[in-house]
This record gives sequence, structure tokens and C-alpha cells, in this order.
Amino acid sequence: MISEIINKSKKIVIKIGSNTLANEDGTVNKIFLQELSEQINFLIDQGKQIVMVSSGARIAGVATIGKWMRKEDIHYKQALCAIGQVELMDAYRKVFSEYNIHIGQMLLTREDFSDSNRTLNIRNTLFTLVDEGVIPIINENDTVSVDEIKIGDNDTLAALTTNIWNADLLILFSDIDGIFNKNPKDHKDAILLEQISDIDQLLENIEIGEVNAFGTGGIATKIEAARKVNNYGIPMILANGKKENILFKLLDRTEKATLFVPR
Repeated sequence: MISEIINKSKKIVIKIGSNTLANEDGTVNKIFLQELSEQINFLIDQGKQIVMVSSGARIAGVATIGKWMRKEDIHYKQALCAIGQVELMDAYRKVFSEYNIHIGQMLLTREDFSDSNRTLNIRNTLFTLVDEGVIPIINENDTVSVDEIKIGDNDTLAALTTNIWNADLLILFSDIDGIFNKNPKDHKDAILLEQISDIDQLLENIEIGEVNAFGTGGIATKIEAARKVNNYGIPMILANGKKENILFKLLDRTEKATLFVPR
């Protein structure tokens, strides 16, 4: 069913998590970016429109100026994001330029979605960029948004973007295959839940794990993102972005993921 939903969706939001974007040492995974650009170019050639929501500014900042890596002061974290955002966009620009695809950066905060004038401006900019063949790459404005660094909500940002753009599908890339009935790291018999339609029932029956070193979100934020888009009648796929050419493999049904479908 995942393959069919991707094929029939014209407007797709793809969210790239920090854990997907980073190598084990915290540097940006350039091979992943190259593969991602190839896969997105394929989708565009199929007539699809793509909006991206990308974490990773802080990781890119650490990779650029590693001497601040262990600084926990909020001002250093925000400074790393200011440095890293430039590096991150440059990395995206380089891989997409190979396909003559331009990118546009949009840095947003929660307040932007609560003010009707700002919301209208977001919509207008999104539609203009996409209509002109440019891929918008959206991130939380980490240099001013303390909450993003503390708890992370780019999953929520992706869901809000999906709804405001009236997309057909949200795809979240993380470092996990999807939602399991129990923690697969602790239980070898854990079963991947390939389709979920009742999120409340799901939360009653699964364990919510902790966040690892690079990520700012977790399973809980991904499930709540699914709830937000499902409430608008939009499906969401949670897939393992670390797997090689995961979009191609989802399309040809050689990899599995979790699909959240509206009730």
C-alpha cells in the first residue's frame, strides 16, 4: 500500500531527521544527500512536487567548528545552528545542482503558524517556489527558537507544513524502520507495525523510547506528527532514511515502513 500511496501522491513533504543526516561521528552524511537528491529528482520527473523539512543545522555546525561540540550553553547551541545552517544549505545546493534543481530556504518558528498573516505568507511562498520548480527546504529557526533545541519539534514542523500546503503525503525519514510493537533494540521478537489507523490504541500498547545523541525528537513526536496530518485526511510514512535508496525500495516494495492512515 505504501508504494501505491507514493505513486498517487502529487504533493509530498519529506522530513529529514538529524539521525538520518548524520554519520556516527556527527558529520553530515554526503552519500545520503547524493542518494536523496537522485531519488527526489526521480519523483520530480514523475510529475510530483516536493517540499523538504530538514534538521541538521547543529550537526553541520559541529562538523564545521568542532571546538564547541561539548558546549551545553544555549547560546553556543544557537551559534552552532547559525553556522551550520549555511553549511547545510550549501550541501543541499551542491547535490541538487547536479540535476539543475534550485533550492530555497525557509526558517520558521511556531509563532509563524499561529499568526494568520504569517501563515498566509508561508503558503504564498511555498506555492510560488514549488510552482517555479524550486524545492523549499524548511527548518526551525534554531537561532531564536530555544524550544527547538531543548525538545525538538521538526516532526511537528513537518506536519504543520504538510497541512498548510495541503499536501497529499508526509514522509518522515529517521534511523528506525518504523513503529514496532516493542523496542527492537531490546526485543528480538519485536514486530514492525506496517499500517496504523488508531493512534490512541497504538499508544496504549507500545513503549516510547528515549532520544539518542544527535536527534532532538523521538518516537512520540513522530506519532503526534502522524496524528496531526491524519486529522487533515493526509497519510504519513515513517521510514528508515539510513537505508540505501529507501524511496526507491519503498516504491518497488523491497523495504518496509510504517504507514499511518486517516481513520
